Amino acid sequence: MRRRSPTNISSELMEKGGGKNQHNRLCLLASLSAFFWILLLYFHFVVLAGSTVDKSVKLDPTPLNPESKSPAFVTDNRLPDNPLKGSPSGSTSETIPSNATPSSTETTPLKTTSTSSQKIEKFAFMRALRTVENKSDPCGGRYIYVHDLPSRFNEDMLKECRSLSLWTNMCKFTTNAGMGPPLENVEGVFSNTGWYATNQFAVDVIFSNRMKQYECLTNDSSVAAAIFVPFYAGFDIARYLWGHNVSRRDAASLDLVDWLMKRPEWGIMQGRDHFLVAGRITWDFRRLTDGESDWGNKLLFLPAAKNMSMLVVESSPWNANDFGIPYPTYFHPAKDADVFTWQDRMRKLERKWLFSFAGAPRPDNPKSIRGQIIDQCKKSKVGKLLECDFGESKCHSPSSIMQMFQSSLFCLQPQGDSYTRRSAFDSMLAGCIPVFFHPGSAYTQYTWHLPKNYTTYSVFIPEDDIRKRNVSIEERLRQISPEQVKIMRDNVINLIPSLIYADPRSKLETLKDAFDVAVQAVIDKVTRLRKNIIEGRTEYDNFVEENSWKYALLDEGQREVGGHEWDPFFSKPKDGNADSGGSSAEAAKNSWENERRGQS
Repeated sequence: MRRRSPTNISSELMEKGGGKNQHNRLCLLASLSAFFWILLLYFHFVVLAGSTVDKSVKLDPTPLNPESKSPAFVTDNRLPDNPLKGSPSGSTSETIPSNATPSSTETTPLKTTSTSSQKIEKFAFMRALRTVENKSDPCGGRYIYVHDLPSRFNEDMLKECRSLSLWTNMCKFTTNAGMGPPLENVEGVFSNTGWYATNQFAVDVIFSNRMKQYECLTNDSSVAAAIFVPFYAGFDIARYLWGHNVSRRDAASLDLVDWLMKRPEWGIMQGRDHFLVAGRITWDFRRLTDGESDWGNKLLFLPAAKNMSMLVVESSPWNANDFGIPYPTYFHPAKDADVFTWQDRMRKLERKWLFSFAGAPRPDNPKSIRGQIIDQCKKSKVGKLLECDFGESKCHSPSSIMQMFQSSLFCLQPQGDSYTRRSAFDSMLAGCIPVFFHPGSAYTQYTWHLPKNYTTYSVFIPEDDIRKRNVSIEERLRQISPEQVKIMRDNVINLIPSLIYADPRSKLETLKDAFDVAVQAVIDKVTRLRKNIIEGRTEYDNFVEENSWKYALLDEGQREVGGHEWDPFFSKPKDGNADSGGSSAEAAKNSWENERRGQS
């Protein structure tokens, strides 16, 4: 039998099948074409999707919010090729090395892959970064995840409120979500609503309760821009500062770190996306040794805590893991209208005093200029003094203090027992222009909340002008023209919303309060860190942690610090302690002794 060729077979089939086979052939061609397009679309949208993501996060080093003044202290370390197991995002991810520090200079190269998209996908925080691309989501890039801490780290402390201070009954100050009891407006100094007898160290509970009103909370940590740790660090140390050994003082901090490091959220960035709040000065958490006579606990020196951001009412100029936030004032408005009404009232006030000062001398501190300030107030016909020594009740009366500030053009704010004072924020709330004598009292502290150009809202007179040169404060202030005084006062009054904490049980609608400003600054900081990790770069060149105070003062785009006019104010003592008036421990201890004097 003769074998027929495939061509002959095909011809015969065509002749026998006619139109029917031609139709089948067209169907086959259509199927192949559809299959081709499906493959093409799959390759475009799935395989090449990473490159699109790569372009969306080809991130320049500037913050999402160009007006942000928050510094991000980024290490030179790169991420190791170490997949994270059990990450909240459910993906294989790379983690930040636990031994990376802001001052680290060694680098671990990032393991590269065949495509940049594959490299980027290794980061578990990519899902959080991508949320900003969803323009229909008002919370994109702003989500906060809050750790559900055991109650021993927060609420249990409030149940034992009488143990929070040796000299102050903190039970009344923890009421009303941390604002304390309402203030009566008997003398017409306050507004009729929104005023409370708030303790200056109550930020722990105020901030945590404000977080409950935050509009972008999430239960999914993989989309979180930052992670909040609601540990009442200030209340914790307040219980044990006097008469307790270092083991007791450190116990809760060590317990907290142990708890956090076991959480999958910690492993994503080794805690660098975590932040917590402590309503005390940083020196209460920076014990240098384990000697029983040394002050405070060592929370901020724990390796894990060095990765987190801690928000305190006074930060260290020489360390990168703490950031200054305002002391709480007496005003906690529940509505925007309450703020606007107060601002209008402060603009219209007649101010009969050129300057004023509320405070006590520090005879035991030879470097303090308070004695000279008090003398100048007493001798001046345009200066007002509210002496706080010898248990004078008026100095502890919110009404008396606010009334004096409201009647003054300038309010003198020398250092307290440490760099900062609550009085600075009380005075600005009253529309009084603050006069600072040390840059550590405000300018290098509250860089998230105050303008970088300090001359727009304050006056700076160096301490040595008072201490050594006997400069007249009155003469210096008289040199400022009435027009300039008005501009500065308006600037101070415009700052009021960002310096106060709104009622934690509500939320302002259009205004950003101190809480909002701080949270956004943390988000910006973490976002820049993540972008820098992807880019394989650092925030600054040759980062030196001891110069931390300088970085927040850099102009946009600057990557390295140099000499600064304020260097003499921050020359660190050779013993490593950190306070211009002595050691950090002494400064913190003095603040507590001053609190005791105030309650005696």
